[in-house]
Amino acid sequence: MKRIAVTGAGGQIAYSLIFRLAAGELLGPNQPIALHLLEVPEAMGALKGLVMELEDCAFPLVREIHIGSEPEQVFAGVDYAFLVGAKPRGPGMERKDLLAENGKIFVGQGRALGKAASKDVKVLVVGNPCNTNCLIALHNAPQLKAEQFFAMTRLDQNRAQFQLAHKAGVPVHDVHRMAIWGNHSSTQVPDFEHAVIGKKLVTDVITDHTWLKNDFIKRVQQRGAEVIAARGKSSAASAANAALDAMRSVVHPGSDWFSMGIFANAYGIRDLVFSFPCTMNGIVPNLTHSHFLQEKLALTHKELIEERDLVAHLLKG
Repeated sequence: MKRIAVTGAGGQIAYSLIFRLAAGELLGPNQPIALHLLEVPEAMGALKGLVMELEDCAFPLVREIHIGSEPEQVFAGVDYAFLVGAKPRGPGMERKDLLAENGKIFVGQGRALGKAASKDVKVLVVGNPCNTNCLIALHNAPQLKAEQFFAMTRLDQNRAQFQLAHKAGVPVHDVHRMAIWGNHSSTQVPDFEHAVIGKKLVTDVITDHTWLKNDFIKRVQQRGAEVIAARGKSSAASAANAALDAMRSVVHPGSDWFSMGIFANAYGIRDLVFSFPCTMNGIVPNLTHSHFLQEKLALTHKELIEERDLVAHLLKG
């Protein structure tokens, strides 16, 4: 039996994620699982209601459900952890305030994972700002390896793939090698220069390069805000779907590239959780970028350094 933890389990993203985990969408239709669900005490009522619904679904793969508000207890023996729970940015809150508030959460969860989780646990940080939250968590789990921690930029990749497919008038599955570089923020870099549609470079299929450099990049960078403006709430189902996609790429990486925030020294990046194009063999090597994208990469790199500096006191381990 495999044990899967989800934090913020009473929230919107978790509600869209947990039933899909219970149905076997992560580990397949023959793998029994135990669900370990973490929530703050104030939201335990909502979480208990979710557990009732899980019970009423009679999922054959779900053999155990554990709930609680103490991370070390909930993370006991878990093989996979989706760190979804994080405080959203409130009115008048600056990014540094959000980092300070959420940093405390991920210090505690990193320590708890290091002490209680399986030594081979795979940890996906979804709660924003996910790159720096991931950095905080891994620094506070010295018992685990940095390469066991990942920050989710798959939602950005999925958004970018749809935008390219829509512009080209092709199915989404025709778009490959779509990489997101850097931070999961408005500075992220959707790399259209290396993406392909079918067997052709995107830049050969979509000849409107002004659209690629402007509308495409802005749409991907600002899609989250666009969703909030339209529905009055942040992305939930699409974020849950991306979390599943991301963890599946960790568990069963295919031949196509996938975007993931990882702690690695590559492409001039050091000691940050930075999104790179990855395959089953690790970071895709030896890619070059135009001067246009190099400038974009420098901006997202600078932002992540600034975030790291703001939380330096939380990286002591």
